[in-house]
Amino acid sequence: MQLVKAAMIGDVVGSHGLQTLEARLPVLIKEENIDFVTVNGENAAEGFGMTESDFRRIIAAGADVVTSGNHVWEKREFWHILETEKNMLRPANYPTSPVAYQCISGTGFSCIYKKNVSWIVFNLQGRDLMSAIDCPFKCFEHLIDINTGRAADNHPLVTTDGKTIPAAFPVILVDFHAEASREKEALAYFADGRAALVAGTHTHVQTADERILPKGCAYITDLGMTGNVDSVIGMDPNICIERVNKQVLYHMETAAPDKPGRMQGVIAEIDADTGTAISIKRI
Repeated sequence: MQLVKAAMIGDVVGSHGLQTLEARLPVLIKEENIDFVTVNGENAAEGFGMTESDFRRIIAAGADVVTSGNHVWEKREFWHILETEKNMLRPANYPTSPVAYQCISGTGFSCIYKKNVSWIVFNLQGRDLMSAIDCPFKCFEHLIDINTGRAADNHPLVTTDGKTIPAAFPVILVDFHAEASREKEALAYFADGRAALVAGTHTHVQTADERILPKGCAYITDLGMTGNVDSVIGMDPNICIERVNKQVLYHMETAAPDKPGRMQGVIAEIDADTGTAISIKRI
């Protein structure tokens, strides 16, 4: 049995979240002997989208793959990073079109060979209470087919940077960026026995339901966030109060960084020989 550790870190919110990540992620990797890290960065640009600098800082802090969600499209100048950086993901189930100007930038999965393990990260987005994009369940099936079918047939996999790696059952991690707990749990059971870890993002509130599902998939409904604890999901509480009381869409701003930030997420211990998890704990 080859045991490996994967960490998935919740949505980084604003410059304070980036500073918190830079201070705490390298320490976590060292103290916990983490083998692979994903970080959701879609709110790094003061709550809305990302910049190239944000992406570089997250990778430099220790992330192997950066995931995202519905806000990844906020900064049009960032779209070329989605095209050129294969470890920068957008949700895989956004619809595409044969018409060039309508095609969505980037990719929704990444395959990396690290420490003798084939790591594959899927980034999906939910539809309940969100935009009506393509079905995340059907998209998961498609991603499983193209990423594990070759391994099952003893054909080598090819990583997203073009390297050929040995055929093996990969360790699959899923960032499911979704609003509804029901949809998140349903996808986790749907993926059970195929994915090693399914973690929800988007709501920025860490849940206390981490567990191992019957067929060996580690699960948590939401990783939480990385940023200012004294806030409303990382944003200025006063503006949030005004929005809900007056029902006016005042421009959201990140909360002032007057208190230490917090990094939230999970660590899963995984049997790399079977691609199944044996433990999960919250950060």
